[in-house]
Amino acid sequence: MSTEHLPIRGGGPDPDPDPTRTAGAPKPPPAPPAPLPLLAPLREAGKLFALAATVTRAVFRRPFQLREFIEQFWFVASVTILPAALVSIPFGAVIALQVGSLTQQLGAQSFTGGASVLAVIQQASPLIVALLIAGAGGSAICADLGSRKIREELDAMEVMGVSPIQRLVVPRVLATMLVAVLLNGMVSVVGTLGGYFFNVVMQNGTPGAYLASFSALAQLPDLYISELKALIFGFIAGIVAAHRGLNPRGGPKGVGDAVNQSVVITFLLLFFVNMVLTAIYLQIVPPKGG
Repeated sequence: MSTEHLPIRGGGPDPDPDPTRTAGAPKPPPAPPAPLPLLAPLREAGKLFALAATVTRAVFRRPFQLREFIEQFWFVASVTILPAALVSIPFGAVIALQVGSLTQQLGAQSFTGGASVLAVIQQASPLIVALLIAGAGGSAICADLGSRKIREELDAMEVMGVSPIQRLVVPRVLATMLVAVLLNGMVSVVGTLGGYFFNVVMQNGTPGAYLASFSALAQLPDLYISELKALIFGFIAGIVAAHRGLNPRGGPKGVGDAVNQSVVITFLLLFFVNMVLTAIYLQIVPPKGG
């Protein structure tokens, strides 16, 4: 019997599964494991916090982009100041009408002014400012950075040794913070005047009682927490817009999706942070007369 076509059995090495590899060349490293999709939100949150830390450090570095900061400040202010003033009037009116109706049922009409004004200053005003900055200014910032990213302008800046964070992101974040603080004062004043008008005219309130209740319940830390909220909310709006603008996916369509995502994420973070800050403030600062 011929053994010419019998298989050879032995303890030799297995044949190379990749016949195209050159003999003696090292084997390629194994492919890294695919990332778990459930951890994607944690990775995005980590990138967001890392960007916030990087921007905070870059604020104190030189040179400071003063011209870019002024241009962004003027742009964000120009697109938000009129909508903020128009929105604050019905907001103050609704709060004054609702609080006035409630105090009438409880027989405490004399506290209508103080309760409505505190609601406007502490809660409504910072949220109105932050939502408008995120919707108008933040979306524009995200679209601008995203378009630069897909055109590879940011990569070219890094090749030339220019930091996109310090050159583009820092002035925009500082602009949103300053606009938020200044707009918060304007919205507080306009909302208070709107609440005063609707309470006195439509609910037959007296101007003296409105002002007296405000001076009896309000205190200076109420204004401090309002401005602090506006500052933090402006920082959040700028950071989220910059983060989504620096990480678009899928070309021009990805830039549009990033703009929508930046607005939604900012809204969610604002309401959560507002809850935390309000709880801390109520625990630290006692009520007036308490």
